[in-house]
Amino acid sequence: MTKRWIHKPEPDSEIVEKLSTALNINRILSGVLAQRGLKTFECGRKFFRPQYADLHDPFIMKGMDIALTRIDKAIANNEKILVYGDYDVDGTTAVATVYAFFAERYPNMDFYIPDRYSEGYGISLKGIDWASENNFSLIIALDCGIKAVDKIAYANEKNIDFIICDHHLPGDEIPAAVAILNPKQKDCIYPFKELSGCGIGLKLIHAYSIKHKIDFKAVEQFMDLAAISIASDLVPIEDENRVIAHFGLVKLKKNPNNGLRALLEAYAIKPELSISDVVFFIGPRINAAGRIADAKDSVRLMISKDYEKTKAIAELVNQHNSDRRNFDKDITEKAFEMIERDSTFHERKSTVLFHNEWHKGVIGIVASRLIEKFHRPTIVLTESNGLATGSARSVEGFDLYSAIEECADLLEQYGGHTHAAGLTMQLDNVKLFADKFESVVSKNIVERSLTPEIEFDEEILLRAITPKFFSVLKQFSPFGPGNQNPIFMSKNVWEVGDVMIVGNNHLKMSITQEDGGRIFKAIGFGLGEHYEKVAQGISFDMCYTIEENHFNGHVNLQLNIKDISFKS
Repeated sequence: MTKRWIHKPEPDSEIVEKLSTALNINRILSGVLAQRGLKTFECGRKFFRPQYADLHDPFIMKGMDIALTRIDKAIANNEKILVYGDYDVDGTTAVATVYAFFAERYPNMDFYIPDRYSEGYGISLKGIDWASENNFSLIIALDCGIKAVDKIAYANEKNIDFIICDHHLPGDEIPAAVAILNPKQKDCIYPFKELSGCGIGLKLIHAYSIKHKIDFKAVEQFMDLAAISIASDLVPIEDENRVIAHFGLVKLKKNPNNGLRALLEAYAIKPELSISDVVFFIGPRINAAGRIADAKDSVRLMISKDYEKTKAIAELVNQHNSDRRNFDKDITEKAFEMIERDSTFHERKSTVLFHNEWHKGVIGIVASRLIEKFHRPTIVLTESNGLATGSARSVEGFDLYSAIEECADLLEQYGGHTHAAGLTMQLDNVKLFADKFESVVSKNIVERSLTPEIEFDEEILLRAITPKFFSVLKQFSPFGPGNQNPIFMSKNVWEVGDVMIVGNNHLKMSITQEDGGRIFKAIGFGLGEHYEKVAQGISFDMCYTIEENHFNGHVNLQLNIKDISFKS
């Protein structure tokens, strides 16, 4: 698919110069920092040297004092407390964090994860009934609940109080919970709005620790779980999230909890972990339990204190992940076949697919695969409990949630973000919904959103990539939304005689930009289509990131080519 290259706006030259001098880095890298909104030495200090002192005071968050008062009352009265969370990575890491923290200090605790298939996303009536039958009088809900108005009212009738810790956008009506911790509430002055659900759970236990004079190490031990939630839920790695992700990765590398250690050791996940490694290796394994079997397995993995028992749970979780991959591959192939048979597909600006036998646990992954190939807002639906239920994914620049909201009259339930959402509807409404969604998308999407683009930071010469340059660049990590690995563009490069296609159509080669100049190893994933021209020695322009390749104990600098363009 042809991609459009866009050069990020040039930053203010005066700011670039000041940053370069203050931080003692070259102007290319100070320019990249300025593009990301860093303007002062102090901003640079926080960026390159995160500290726990940079975390915001948790008591600024609206509802925190009330939440702690209710928890203290429950503990004083020996009430049963239930920690309730969603079945995805963010939800299960949040439950593991809050449950493990309080279970070390108070025995009358349990946790609950709703079943993806019988209960669906968020607070469920079945979950409330289970809590009532088992005499729980306080539920701490994590990564869900901000729109559960009717469910919280139902719980109140059963004399069950809720503390909601959620990071999703609130609706017009706020549930009647005892306390709500959500920085996206309109009247919440908390300075950072993009915490993950687990991040809000972390703020809750941090506040409890401050109030009860518990050493911060009790909070610090959960940084690895919080970092996994940040990576997997694709929240911006800025502000507090950068601090949490930084220290969480350090803990993952040096001293992960038993469950994470078992995953890392059993499956030889490399020790120089990055956010990308978490997204592609750890997150899917934690997620797979809720997709294929029981998400409680993932929570048990993350809270276990017995390493030998944890290894057995890790084996089970990995088997869930293998099953998930098989379902994913099969359904993706069937989705591609449905599209190929549809003669009207290429006329539309959205994709809505339904098959009543597809596995509900992987349709979100399939939607992402379709986005990669066709680059348009996509919804994949299957049948569950007599309803059509699905996952939606969007493209850059298009507000998916608002589009789904315009179709609310055809839906039973929906929720999510700008780029990802979930929804359910009556089976009879699938065709009506697909048509209305297409109409909404066609009316609102701009043409550029239908073409994938690469936004590069700077055009540079390859000779600029020195050991010192890369040493500073490495410190830009952890990379992710809001702080992507800088993409550079270089013109008129060519390969030097060892180009080949490896793996699944990947282009591997060595390149240079000037006669007698330095030669760089390079890999272009999925770019095998350019083999013939590259092999002929035709020069080309390229967009790429700079990274280390770890293989067989050796570490080499490598250019990861995102796209290639030849002179026409």
